[in-house]
Amino acid sequence: MKIIDAIEQYLYFLSVEKGLSNNTIISYKEDFKHFLSVFPDIENIDQLDEDMIPEFIFNLQMSMLKSSSISREVTTIKNFYLFLEREELVDTLLTHQVELPKGEKLLRTYLSQGEIKEFFKAIDVSTLQGIEEKLICDLLYYCGLRVSEVINLSIQNINVQDKVLKVCGKGNKERYLPYKDEVLVSINEYVKKIRLNRDFKHGNKNLLLTKRGNPITRQYVYNVIKNITSRTNITKKVHPHTLRHSFATHLLENGADIRTVQDMLGHSKITTTQVYTHLSDDKLIEAYDLFWKD
Repeated sequence: MKIIDAIEQYLYFLSVEKGLSNNTIISYKEDFKHFLSVFPDIENIDQLDEDMIPEFIFNLQMSMLKSSSISREVTTIKNFYLFLEREELVDTLLTHQVELPKGEKLLRTYLSQGEIKEFFKAIDVSTLQGIEEKLICDLLYYCGLRVSEVINLSIQNINVQDKVLKVCGKGNKERYLPYKDEVLVSINEYVKKIRLNRDFKHGNKNLLLTKRGNPITRQYVYNVIKNITSRTNITKKVHPHTLRHSFATHLLENGADIRTVQDMLGHSKITTTQVYTHLSDDKLIEAYDLFWKD
């Protein structure tokens, strides 16, 4: 992903999801402008690395900026790095070796299995809106897809007979994912009642289309999740990646092997998957006792 697009996506997140003021967003834009002036050769987010922050700090100090201004600009970049990690837009943990501001942690929110049930109950599948919401959420939770994988999923890559999805992930890496009967029902309902009326271009490969017949966007998915959450009593901040994270967590809680989860998530490194392992002490003790049981 281009660095400019990633920054725009982050600023959109801060504006829409976090509700920050326009003045604050403008300040952040200036911080990014300064950061990119220090590293003019950066074009894609894959070029980012953790060593850039210390270099950025040094540059700010040499500019004779006030300590408060330096702190603000550095925090902006660190939080941007965190955003890229949470959204899984990068594989490398950029902040792994970077000292974060006091109290700041890379928290990966997930829903309990009870909250997942409440979340899905808030979807009214008797309406066209509900049918679309259900399919998007099924792909995020029951298949563990990234947002980019949901919006780019080709209808040609849905194997109905074997109930397997062919997913093109990061770096054009392909993986095959099994899916539940429930997901197949959602796909069929969406195709018959919605997609057929939106495929104006006759041959659009994307499964999910807008009313104008164009592929849905990341913001579209964000708004779907936000609207569903508003109809529940869930107090956590729920984003599309929250459902993917819940998918991984619930697999691990129910005994799935971490290597299997790694493959299903499309992680190139198991260390990325290990970030998702935050099982409760009770679950760990239960697994330990089960292993040593005579």
